[in-house]
Amino acid sequence: MNEPYSPATPRPISSTSPSTMKMFMGFLAVFIVAQTIGTVLFCLYLHMKMDKMEEGLRLNEDYIFLRKVQKCQTAEGQKSTLLDCEKILKGFQDIQCKDGGANKGEPKFEMQKGHEHREHPHSTHKNETSVAAEKRQPIAAHLAGQKSNKTVSVLEWKMTMYGPMNNNLISYQEGKLKVKEAGLYYIYSQVSFCTKAATSAPFTLYIYLYLPMEEDRLLLKGLDTHSTSMSFCDLQSIREGGVFMLREGDMVFVNVTDSTRVNYSHGSTYFGIFKL
Repeated sequence: MNEPYSPATPRPISSTSPSTMKMFMGFLAVFIVAQTIGTVLFCLYLHMKMDKMEEGLRLNEDYIFLRKVQKCQTAEGQKSTLLDCEKILKGFQDIQCKDGGANKGEPKFEMQKGHEHREHPHSTHKNETSVAAEKRQPIAAHLAGQKSNKTVSVLEWKMTMYGPMNNNLISYQEGKLKVKEAGLYYIYSQVSFCTKAATSAPFTLYIYLYLPMEEDRLLLKGLDTHSTSMSFCDLQSIREGGVFMLREGDMVFVNVTDSTRVNYSHGSTYFGIFKL
């Protein structure tokens, strides 16, 4: 018996489940959001980096310009054929004029030799003022004799209203003047004293360099001319001075053969030093 032919039943086409599609779409959305955020952050970083590079280039240009100005202020720079010093200095003066017009109440920026950076105008003005004041202040001391009723090995001194005393660079300690800056100094002293005809020993004035670890070094020495006067006390004076190279921390002092004979009247006995 013949059975009718029936074709094979086709297999149903497999379809992706809805849950899988949802997971795929969620992952794709997260990836796109992360990519967008990363791109934005990278663009911000690149923009900040370019700003810093631009600022660095601008500062470098300013530094190079200031170096050219500084070079043109020297004799070597003015002779150089590679620099148009006239144009550079004119441009720098134009900048100063513009800055002075915008800020009339503020001091202008000034170029200082030896500086490789720009300073704030206010701080520069203060530094110049302090340096100028320090240069105007002399490194000197002038002291008057301080009377003592006993014999002393080092004459003592006192400050006066008319005599200079720069305590920052010269100090006084127990009859000695101490310098705090090395250099050439003129040292001087005058001592008035009472001499008697009966006294045969000469009156001598000494100026010493004080050396703590060894014997003091004699710098100057002066002797009196013996008096033949018959008066009770014949006043005389010895004055001496000289130029010496002193080191930082050196101390000098004055001594005489007999300190009880020293006359301390106003202007007669003094001791001083000043830097040349």
